Amino acid sequence: MKPVKVGICGLGTVGSGTFNVLKRNAEEIARRAGRGIEVAQIAQRRPNPKCDTGITPITDDVFAVVDNPEIDVVVELIGGYTVARELVMRAINNGKHVVTANKALIAVHGNEIFARAREKGVIVAFEASVAGGIPVIKAVREGLAANRINWVAGIINGTGNFILTEMREKGRTFEDVLKEAQALGYAEADPTFDVEGIDAAHKLTILASIAFGIPLQFDKAYTEGITTLTTADVGYAEALGYRIKHLGVARSTEKGIELRVHPTLIPADRLIANVNGVMNAVMVNGDAVGSTLFYGAGAGMEPTASSVVADLVDVVRAMTSDPENRVPHLAFQPDALSDHPVLPIEACESAYYLRIQAKDHPGVLAQVASILSERGINIESIMQKEAEEHDGLIPMILLTHRVHEQHMNEAIKALESLEDVVGAVVRIRVEHLN
Repeated sequence: MKPVKVGICGLGTVGSGTFNVLKRNAEEIARRAGRGIEVAQIAQRRPNPKCDTGITPITDDVFAVVDNPEIDVVVELIGGYTVARELVMRAINNGKHVVTANKALIAVHGNEIFARAREKGVIVAFEASVAGGIPVIKAVREGLAANRINWVAGIINGTGNFILTEMREKGRTFEDVLKEAQALGYAEADPTFDVEGIDAAHKLTILASIAFGIPLQFDKAYTEGITTLTTADVGYAEALGYRIKHLGVARSTEKGIELRVHPTLIPADRLIANVNGVMNAVMVNGDAVGSTLFYGAGAGMEPTASSVVADLVDVVRAMTSDPENRVPHLAFQPDALSDHPVLPIEACESAYYLRIQAKDHPGVLAQVASILSERGINIESIMQKEAEEHDGLIPMILLTHRVHEQHMNEAIKALESLEDVVGAVVRIRVEHLN
């Protein structure tokens, strides 16, 4: 059977990995796909010494690949929102299938892209956009199709996980570890997307749509970074039996969908709490299967290429099938997506870790307990430390039961207005992931 011709746009880390895997495992991939997959053209801005492209035609114009009538599938690996969007839409309009690893593109423009793909009868595959080499999209979309998904929780940014692991294991500061992460290539020169949770929010937006059958709504994801976390908070969490992870949480409730990324205390005995370094992990809880955990490399040349090539195999398998009977992009049929709303963070519910810096005066703890009690916030445990030498303030650490964020916001405002409370109250959400 005639091989499927592929055009790769972008020959950076993932692009070169994809080319190398396709070349090295060509025979095995053809056995799985039912026909050969041939890279017929590559668009690159500069040569990549990690990739010997041989006699494969090369261009510096990505749109030349999209407009090449010989190309059946376009692999978009250039990243970003602008050129990538134009590239993908043009490929679809030209009747070509698309494979992409671009989580930002899918999270922000996916609804438009999928609608056009449906009109044109082509496939847009994006397994590599979430959690690198972990096939979590396929698992949720197909393997767990029998389930009503209750919640999804994931460590889906390796940079942040590396930083928090080093802070916990070695007592290092955020700033110190970030510099090392940049030197090792785990973080960009501008690390904002990683450390402020934007990258994770892109991925969580995609997972939530697939899990709950809602349109992609990145603009409604609550995002909080890890830049203000201290080694003290990491240590206090450990003493209480918890680990701090930068977690993405999507939960279905009667009122709506919680969609949030923030630092989170997780019980230290949970498997996901022990995912360290640059590794990723995603927990999915379904009504039939219970809790499942997907773990592996969330980035890297060949782990991500593994997902890109898997998508290519799926596309090749589906190219001869009826477009109306293919696996839907967001797991549910496009005309059956739910309008169940995404909740604002004030309407979300969780337990909380609070750290309060207080003057060493009698009665402060009673005032704190009274403020929380008046707002229906129950205290699970309290840890009060010795006064700190440099300022004489006493750190008070509290764990609360679950409560709506709005009530906690009101309580924190009242706590910060107390004469004996100094500075801002540190708040970290707690998830037990039972």
